[in-house]
Amino acid sequence: MLHKSEYFENLKNDPRDPSHWHTLYLDKSIPFSPDAKAAFLYDSGRKSRQFLLPFVRVFARFFIILMQLFKAISPNLINAPKMLHKSLFLGMKYMVSPEANYLILRHFYLGSEILKFIKVNVKGTEDMPMNPLKPLSVNEVKNDLFLEHDLNLYNFIINLNAAIKEKGLKVEKVDRPDFSALTVGEIPFEEFRDKWSNFMDLSTAIEIFTPVYQFFLTDNDFWRASNSLQLDEVIGIYATTIMDCPEKLIGLNNKHPMIPLPTYGAAFRLTLHGLSTEILHALLVNAKKEMV
Repeated sequence: MLHKSEYFENLKNDPRDPSHWHTLYLDKSIPFSPDAKAAFLYDSGRKSRQFLLPFVRVFARFFIILMQLFKAISPNLINAPKMLHKSLFLGMKYMVSPEANYLILRHFYLGSEILKFIKVNVKGTEDMPMNPLKPLSVNEVKNDLFLEHDLNLYNFIINLNAAIKEKGLKVEKVDRPDFSALTVGEIPFEEFRDKWSNFMDLSTAIEIFTPVYQFFLTDNDFWRASNSLQLDEVIGIYATTIMDCPEKLIGLNNKHPMIPLPTYGAAFRLTLHGLSTEILHALLVNAKKEMV
């Protein structure tokens, strides 16, 4: 398991040259798992992010715009989710850093727990269907993991609000929330490959993966997936309503999905999506700890 927190804990500050990432690690203004935060900041300090990302971002976004023109003419010509996920798996296994892979798999795991937390705290939704995604290995990406995650967000909101309408339910403050859905502590991921080729940081990988995602999916699938990133705001409102702490929404900044943002910025918003999930999950875990 990754323990990059030790790296930051042992760093000595140079007042004449303070580290940006060390500063953010020590800052406790937002809730965040210490291990995940250390992995995120350590990964952000990689040379690939500093020197490769600026060039990758330009070409990736240009490719997205070109593909958007192509998809406008032939929106359904290419629809190969299995090939998409095989490509993502190979990229993650052989090129992406172990810290980035750790954060990617955590995202699916935490996202499923957040949705389950909301469900169990809205009484009357016991029979609502769920599709939890809790991958422990990069190999599980091949099971259409990314696409299933996008669909889960939409279907959860649709099913929840259908139940609310049909049964007269309500998302409201719960005096003693049920935190049983949340994992406290480490998630037992399999060891991540860490060879010379696993040099790519999370942000650079996401910039490359996004046009690949667009290429292998239909225009509608990519548009839906891109706009699912803004559903952070909706999920955050549900969770903070249950917790009665709306001020905590300040950490969720993907903007409300009623005004979709351009698809060429999806990679940056995907990074924000991951950050928002970590913050919201940590907020709930901290509340669970306080109740013990």
